[in-house]
Amino acid sequence: MTLADSHRPPVAEEEYAVTVSGLTRTFGSFVAVDDISFRVKRGEVYGFLGPNGAGKSTTIRMLCGLLTPTSGAGTVGGFDISTQPDQVKSVIGYMSQRFSLYEDLTVSQNVDFYGGVYGLDGERLEERKRWAIEMAGLQGKEDVLTHALSGGWKQRLALGCAILHEPPILFLDEPTGGVDPVSRRNFWDLIYDLSHKGVTVFVTTHYMDEAEHCNTIGLIYGGRLISTGSPTELKHQLDKFAIFEVHSDRPVDAMELLRRQPWVAETSIFGSAFHISTTVLDGAEERIRTHLAADGIAVARIDRILPALEDVFIHLIAEEDARRGSAEH
Repeated sequence: MTLADSHRPPVAEEEYAVTVSGLTRTFGSFVAVDDISFRVKRGEVYGFLGPNGAGKSTTIRMLCGLLTPTSGAGTVGGFDISTQPDQVKSVIGYMSQRFSLYEDLTVSQNVDFYGGVYGLDGERLEERKRWAIEMAGLQGKEDVLTHALSGGWKQRLALGCAILHEPPILFLDEPTGGVDPVSRRNFWDLIYDLSHKGVTVFVTTHYMDEAEHCNTIGLIYGGRLISTGSPTELKHQLDKFAIFEVHSDRPVDAMELLRRQPWVAETSIFGSAFHISTTVLDGAEERIRTHLAADGIAVARIDRILPALEDVFIHLIAEEDARRGSAEH
């Protein structure tokens, strides 16, 4: 059981907060989102994983009713994203890539502003304001200008403002970009807490470690959804490969040498080492050592490892590129 599995809330299979079918968005001749379909269960943390430019933000803007799809259909909270964008906005919270706070307002003023946007006033606003400031850890800093806050505090305050009205569905568009690791971990604790309370969280990210914490992951690349499943399910796609981490004195040369071998499926750099996946399940370590030694490359250590999500993503991207290349020819 993964960390994400342990945080999976009890949700009826037939209940979905978000449904998407054939969703497409073009800008002139450029296809930003290409015929994607998926469903998000109520109360789960759904991670939309992909590199920059993959179509994550365009998709989330369509789901939030901020951008009209070119074709396809989708519902959020039971409302049609094309014909009922105002109703969609009434049941969601949205936190954009860049902190959507007003830097020249104080912490208190930002909360008051967003409370007004969401129609909160009187005692209800005061109650939610106390909650947001406490959740963000900003007690005693209510009168501090927002631009003076650290990235982690801004992030938590922005989340508090996005969910002041307690929406059942929350969209987070790369919310932890540029934030330190401790603040990122704390932010994910807040996400889990919201999920346990029944809030559906749809989060886009390009951080593999964050994706590990999601109940379900959709891998998007070049506008296309290339795979969907839990972290464990996605990793099982590499069961047919043996994956090794190799520490050598010339990792880039070693990767290039091994990549040319027919029994090597993929290689990728990992810190000061590199990963190699091979279709040879027995005797692969000796093959690796032999080929590298023949080229004068010293090997310090070879370890067989379990696949990481990054290994999965690299494989799926390579397969998708190969398919697209074949289609073009």
